[in-house]
Amino acid sequence: MKSSYTRRDFTKLALSALPAAGLWSSGNALLGAESAGAAAKPNSKVAGVQIGLNVPYSFSNPTMSGDDIIKGCQHLNVSAVELRAQPVEAFLGLPAILVATKGGGGEGNAEKVRQWRQSVSMDRVKDFRKKFEDAGIRPEILKVDGIFKMTPAELDYSFLMAKALGARAISTEISKSDDDHRRVGQFADKHALLVAYHGHATTTPEHWEKAFSLAKFNGANVDIGHFMAGNNVSPAAFIEKHHARISHVHVKDRKKQNGPNMPFGEGDTPIIEILRLIRDRRWNIQATIEFEVKIPAGSDRLTEIAKTVNYCRAALA
Repeated sequence: MKSSYTRRDFTKLALSALPAAGLWSSGNALLGAESAGAAAKPNSKVAGVQIGLNVPYSFSNPTMSGDDIIKGCQHLNVSAVELRAQPVEAFLGLPAILVATKGGGGEGNAEKVRQWRQSVSMDRVKDFRKKFEDAGIRPEILKVDGIFKMTPAELDYSFLMAKALGARAISTEISKSDDDHRRVGQFADKHALLVAYHGHATTTPEHWEKAFSLAKFNGANVDIGHFMAGNNVSPAAFIEKHHARISHVHVKDRKKQNGPNMPFGEGDTPIIEILRLIRDRRWNIQATIEFEVKIPAGSDRLTEIAKTVNYCRAALA
């Protein structure tokens, strides 16, 4: 069972919800993240492997501000993230009415979003980046939703935003269209920045390999749980073969045969094998936890995410 938001629901909410304040309010599972230890800069690089977190998705709160994401990462001692573009654009001042219409409010409002994006100063993006860097957290990957519908100007904007954040890759959902991968790949090559296509249980190695053939900087975000559930084999051989094209793996545990998400260590996904493969080969692949399991009664989201971080730490130690 997944978290309270599915990936699709999360994206829709992130695009449609108004920016929120007070996200650590009562009733939120993240309440109390500012602990005594939060002031120290986090460090989740273990034996050369950077453990990261998909945010704010893993917090199940699509309207989280950058400041609240930082608090959560500090509490969890996580020093790198795959960061969605929505908190960045909220910080940059995307008007609330336009945020509310990005999910499908008509072409007129979509055009206003495009125009707003062309007005953004990348110096302001650097200001957002500095908040994370000052806290000891690196936004290594920028997750961009709706990239295949973007105009050329918006694609340039997205890659420039990623660079201004200090990201080494953009991530997005994989398409069923070679034309989509060819077109976005042209911009990835232009900016010399990897675009990592996130796969699902229906994604095969051949699907990624076709995308790789269409552009030098077309890459992969291999979700090892989905890979195991859909292909029923370990993703180790695929990662070994294509490691130079992989910016990060999503770490989650699932059962074979399209089985459910499970607490780490209870599914069929070879999490420990993959983490140690990245460690032993010294690949620059972030091990990005994507938290999607049901919160047990009597627990809370931060406690359960902390268990996954500690599981990865122990596997790499």
